[in-house]
Amino acid sequence: MIPETNPVLIFTDGACTGNPGPGGYGVIVKQHNGSQEYAQGYRLTTNNRMELLAAIVGLGSLKQRSHVKLYTDSKYVADAINLGWVDAWRARGWRKADKTKVLNPDLWQQFVRLIEQHEVEMIWVKGHAGHPENERCDKLAVDAAHGKNLLVDTGYEQSREIPKSQPGLF
Repeated sequence: MIPETNPVLIFTDGACTGNPGPGGYGVIVKQHNGSQEYAQGYRLTTNNRMELLAAIVGLGSLKQRSHVKLYTDSKYVADAINLGWVDAWRARGWRKADKTKVLNPDLWQQFVRLIEQHEVEMIWVKGHAGHPENERCDKLAVDAAHGKNLLVDTGYEQSREIPKSQPGLF
């Protein structure tokens, strides 16, 4: 058991211009020894992927097992953990109850591995409601999505099918 004193606070947000479109994430990690910000943009992705990636980057930045309070404005991320959806998806081989494939299984698998390394409390916050860290993460994410040198989200781009009517488009 990890003591709850001095939990690590992680604030996350994802953004996408179009969905899909250029996207980015923003993260703030606050620990007893200070805080760190992370942001990165991608040329083609989805908002949900950026929300998940923000949480992955935040947890992935931790060097030791920690008690974490992870704040997100994404119901997609918060509910999947807090309501146990991700456990059911994993038990069914990353399929939903209707047997269709879960979206973003590459990121969900990374996220689950990181959550299992820490004690994580998922906290949903309303976006664009004046929460200072959420507002900062949103700015980081939007700026990253509009930045130069956008990375390739291979997990998204490789999972897309080329429409038969438009060969060579991708």
